[in-house]
Amino acid sequence: MQSFQQDCVELAFRRFRRGEVDRRTLLAGLAALGVGSFVGGEAQAQAARKLVMVNWGGLANQGFGNFYGAPFVAANPGWTVEQDSTGPSAGRIRSMVESGRVTWDMCDSSASSSFLLGRQNLLTKIDYSIVKKEDTLPVGFALEYGAAPYSFSSVLCYDSAKFPNGGPTSWKDFYDLQKFPGTRLMRRDALATLDAAQMALGKDPAHLYPLDIDATVRKAASLRRNAVFWNSGSESEQFLRTGEAVMGMVWHTRATVLERETNGRIKFLWPQGLLQAGIMVIPRGNPGGEGAQRLLASMLHNPEPQVGLLQLLGNGPTNPRAAAMVPEELRRKNPTDPENERVQVVMDGEWWGANYQQANADYIDAITG
Repeated sequence: MQSFQQDCVELAFRRFRRGEVDRRTLLAGLAALGVGSFVGGEAQAQAARKLVMVNWGGLANQGFGNFYGAPFVAANPGWTVEQDSTGPSAGRIRSMVESGRVTWDMCDSSASSSFLLGRQNLLTKIDYSIVKKEDTLPVGFALEYGAAPYSFSSVLCYDSAKFPNGGPTSWKDFYDLQKFPGTRLMRRDALATLDAAQMALGKDPAHLYPLDIDATVRKAASLRRNAVFWNSGSESEQFLRTGEAVMGMVWHTRATVLERETNGRIKFLWPQGLLQAGIMVIPRGNPGGEGAQRLLASMLHNPEPQVGLLQLLGNGPTNPRAAAMVPEELRRKNPTDPENERVQVVMDGEWWGANYQQANADYIDAITG
């Protein structure tokens, strides 16, 4: 199953190949996402202490620039930051920590994984005397075992040409095959899928959690004979672009591409979107020690790289000061723009950390059985 972070890298290179962004912007954006190598220089590297960030991009050896790394290195002489793009899965983090052979300092993870791994004593608690909570969004983005320098959303996207009398406006409409006929597009993963199903069942978005796993799985499974399922961002985009599905849940980054490239024929909604934190975690026993806390603090504190990442990929800034720096033409695609954020639901990573394994297994069984 492709992660959101892997999909971001794919989108970045597509925009570069099309000439929509230059190489400098590409490298800066990938570095901000945590894909690339941030090294000071040969002389410095020989004597430096090193931090290793782990991402999902598979680009560790390609030397991507100096976007988040530069402010940290400038403020912390003697340190370098390097990338490992082999993928920081929960299983690999667990194996490293339990074996006592930890080589990673920071991992691109998720809110749910931070709770799950943290409770298993596999992560280091975030030191909020170093990392400043005021440098990120107040709810769900500064957690006990992780903090978020970026955000993303799962949104309802639909083909307006299929609905000349008006398209869906809610997840309840998404499940209404009589009013809005046509094939649905759903992710082959319970995350966000069941949250949307809970809203379709009528639960107040302001009090969405805890989810009713049995009821939401049944609701999601009710569409299985009228749905196609995606595993990657490019796949979700293709289903809508070709008309194989008339509406679906997709990552907002894919939705903005579809809206732009179809001249608005394919639209998406921020209301009832599911806002998620791009959480960074620190494995317990990381070799760089407190340096990882300081790197995370730098990533959250500097809003300019976050705005650059929004410009390149659409990832939402999390520093509250970033909002004033976002150009007007980018506000539509920004999940944390105040007008967009207020109509969404922040996903409850703690609930998902405790319930993901059961909920996802039940969901997969229901849609494939």
